[in-house]
Amino acid sequence: MVKQISVFLENKCGRLVRVTEALGKNNINIRALSIADTSDFGILRIIVDQTEKAIKILKDEGFIASMTEVIAVKVPDRPGGLAKVLKYLEEKEINIEYLYSFIEKPEEDALILMRVDDIPHALQTLKEKGIETVNKVRG
Repeated sequence: MVKQISVFLENKCGRLVRVTEALGKNNINIRALSIADTSDFGILRIIVDQTEKAIKILKDEGFIASMTEVIAVKVPDRPGGLAKVLKYLEEKEINIEYLYSFIEKPEEDALILMRVDDIPHALQTLKEKGIETVNKVRG
């Protein structure tokens, strides 16, 4: 599992800049991010190299931030790679609440970050199917 930070953001010009500036000036590296938004607000989900420090900084800057755990799954970067992993979870009736991904280098596997309704069951299922998970996203 990987620790993810969720930040509540008003959907206003400059809010995302403030988050990234606060992290950058404190030498915190963002490794992956996703934004889900509505017309009024958004939820920024980020993976950083120093989670606890980042949470403190964001809260000190006045942001509403929390930490959750997500599963980080290595998926072959080729057509159908993600579908295969998702099928294993579907077969065990594990619901995926959301997911996002990133690729560090084109010649490597993609890393899929997902929030599921039953993390222990999902981890066991993936292990049984020989799917590699990671506990830390490289900083």
